[in-house]
Amino acid sequence: MLEISHVCKSYGAHPALKDVSFSIGPGELVGLFGENGAGKTTLMKSILGLVRHRGAVLLDGEPITRANIHRLSFATCEHSFFPNLTPAGHRDFYRDHFPRWREKRFQALMEFFQLPMQKVPRKLSTGQKNQFEVVLALCQGADYILMDEPFAGNDVFNREDFYKVLLGLLEPTETVLLSTHLLEEVEQAISRAVLLRRGELVGDETTLELEERGETLMDYVKSAYHYRADRVLRTLDQLAEGEEGEEP
Repeated sequence: MLEISHVCKSYGAHPALKDVSFSIGPGELVGLFGENGAGKTTLMKSILGLVRHRGAVLLDGEPITRANIHRLSFATCEHSFFPNLTPAGHRDFYRDHFPRWREKRFQALMEFFQLPMQKVPRKLSTGQKNQFEVVLALCQGADYILMDEPFAGNDVFNREDFYKVLLGLLEPTETVLLSTHLLEEVEQAISRAVLLRRGELVGDETTLELEERGETLMDYVKSAYHYRADRVLRTLDQLAEGEEGEEP
């Protein structure tokens, strides 16, 4: 169980996370949603201990330290791989340092994404770099896999196919926390939706609960965010009125 308890984080006078609490159990695939600046990346970095914060993050009741950090992996579009080490070199490094390295999965995902084994990551495209980041996170043998906008720069076909592969390769004890703006693409993949808004937790529902209410993920997010459906028409009307009043 991964427990986030009353986590707070500020950057200067700006609060990025405000008393965020929720837990994630083994085998869940949780979508983390929010607008830009909602606190999604800060939350993931807080879980991993990459930024200082108030509150507690516990893994099976224990603080996250060097003794158990190997049970977490992170895929980020900021990239954490070695830019001048080939994928083949990364495989050798991970084999030596991660006893639960998943070799068969690594080979299958490299082939799925058609990534070259002997080309250093700094020479890959942005989309390929993000793909390789995801491959490493999924193969190091972690129990909890955190992904922060993992497919920025990838086309819709790659993304849709990957979510299908992800559902097929995850073992029952593997858990994923996936941050993305692409709600409709992941709706069929996730089992639960956690919503952040301006650093606060504003929603936490399973997709089964949404389905039972006849509510789509997009509807749920719009409701939690108090989305105003008329704002586009109001803006267009204001623009039209302004143009009519202008002198030629």
